[in-house]
Amino acid sequence: MSDFKVRTLAEVSAAGEEVDILFWVGCAGSFDERAQKITKAVAKLLHQAGLKFAILGTEEACTGDPAKRAGNEFLFQMLAMQNIATLDAYQVKKIVTACPHCFNTLKNEYSQLGGNYEVLHHTTLINQLLNEGKLSIQGGAFKGQRITYHDSCYLGRANGIYEAPREVIQKLDAALVEMKRSKANGLCCGAGGAQMFKEAEKGERDVNIERADDMLEAQAGVVAAACPFCMTMLRDGVKHHNKEQEIQVLDIAELVANAMEL
Repeated sequence: MSDFKVRTLAEVSAAGEEVDILFWVGCAGSFDERAQKITKAVAKLLHQAGLKFAILGTEEACTGDPAKRAGNEFLFQMLAMQNIATLDAYQVKKIVTACPHCFNTLKNEYSQLGGNYEVLHHTTLINQLLNEGKLSIQGGAFKGQRITYHDSCYLGRANGIYEAPREVIQKLDAALVEMKRSKANGLCCGAGGAQMFKEAEKGERDVNIERADDMLEAQAGVVAAACPFCMTMLRDGVKHHNKEQEIQVLDIAELVANAMEL
């Protein structure tokens, strides 16, 4: 696939053009080395589907989700109002993000502060693009492989999105196997509620190690994730069990991009 340049909304606006959708990259997708690979996979899929999209670049601030979950409502509202002002200045209507935390905050909490946008999680958009034929998976890079899917709390229980990521996995001709705790009964990876940014509290066991046991029990060669925070916690769980050679942890976007050899 030929290289392409992802433009910022500032560049698009300066050229007098418009885009179909804003790709909200998020803090993890911008700065975390592993999550940057997910960002690139999403961008490749959007480009391959022929969507006109742009990012905010340096004009994008944190949504404020970690601050809010940690109890700093004042900081959250400061960040939210800053982002809403930026989004409204560009007349943004539609947003896609690969982070369920950003997704939930932009969709459900910005509206309470006057920021009203159509917000999609990347798993939903990728599934739509596959259904519409704008993306097509040639061959089967994951054909017959056992893949299990970890439900992100903010995607699943908070927003009821369970089927889109699973439908994408099934389109890979893979064997989707469920962990014993899945969908509405899924187990948190341990990173939510701003726990990602602090040391674990005292207890009998780390949550992500507990979740790693579920992954091992499912006997899947690939664990599919849809959240950069989950990605970090699940990979740490796999490392704890010294199973890095047997189990891959990949984002839904990476699965599709790999299958399409993008």
